[in-house]
Amino acid sequence: MKTSHRFVLSDSRNMREVPSGTIDLVVTSPPYPMIEMWDGLFSVLNSEIGHALRVESAERAYALMHEELDHVWKEAYRVLRPGAIACVNIGDATRKVGREFQLFPNHARVIQFMRGLGMVILPHILWRKTTNKPNKYMGSGMLPAGAYVTLEHEYILVMRKGGPRPPSIEDMERRRKSAYFWEERNEWFSDVWTTLKGVSQRTYRGEARERSGAFPFELAYRLINMYSTNGDTVLDPFLGTGTTMLAAMAASRNSLGYEVGKEFGRVINGRLSSGIAFLQDVIEKRLEAHKRFVASESLKGREFRYRSRVYGFPVMTSQERDICLDWPTEIVAAGENTMEVHYTLPPVR
Repeated sequence: MKTSHRFVLSDSRNMREVPSGTIDLVVTSPPYPMIEMWDGLFSVLNSEIGHALRVESAERAYALMHEELDHVWKEAYRVLRPGAIACVNIGDATRKVGREFQLFPNHARVIQFMRGLGMVILPHILWRKTTNKPNKYMGSGMLPAGAYVTLEHEYILVMRKGGPRPPSIEDMERRRKSAYFWEERNEWFSDVWTTLKGVSQRTYRGEARERSGAFPFELAYRLINMYSTNGDTVLDPFLGTGTTMLAAMAASRNSLGYEVGKEFGRVINGRLSSGIAFLQDVIEKRLEAHKRFVASESLKGREFRYRSRVYGFPVMTSQERDICLDWPTEIVAAGENTMEVHYTLPPVR
């Protein structure tokens, strides 16, 4: 088996290379409107945004930034298959513009627009970022009542294009192979994630670009396993350094990404082309985590009625018996900004 992964160094407001109705899942994290580090990017996309910020017109800047994102959401809706899911990781913003400090509810604005497109809004996930800096934005030390709480969470919005994905015989076979473990289901499908750790990302210059871990690998990997099946195609219209694409490789899905910053091309190519050991480690750790779960539960007296047909270890339910995590063996260049990952059956254990 092999999967294909391609990225386009272009503006995702027009994904002309992607035929309508061909994408199985969108996993992305856009630049967050009204977060200062993204002011420059938004101002390049629309010079009126820079002007609005200079004259301290916060509401206009906020509205214009989201209008730029709206173009991408329209394209994402077009390319998604009926029944496909879009997962958007986004945080709200807090900012003082002029004399006024306020919250800019980015997640609510995206939900509103997606609903208008025709997306069905599903329950979303909060993931709470660990922080050692409980800063208060305004106030006078310990005295009420002028302080404001620190935002320590972000939203993963989950939306579906129309009704549930229509099943087929081939799709059912891939679903069984792509099943997750019982204990993973219990953690992943909670509406609050507290175990993910934020990481700093490196720019092409090697400088730390601190984004509060807005998109850790495990976040993308979970979502891909939750909302797609083996061999599906995952799209990230804001690819950044390639995290979604790397997660798709680990999950044996195909992927496509867009990144407007052409300087990131070398970073993405380097990160993905040299990632085979990382992909293998992801799979090993996932299997080892399940075996630790089995050992722990067995000590408590739990009996496991079923066994994996592929790995031979106990599993909790009959739906887990056909789980098969394809083993990546090599990553090869397959054209400009395109790679293939080759897989074999899992090693005998």
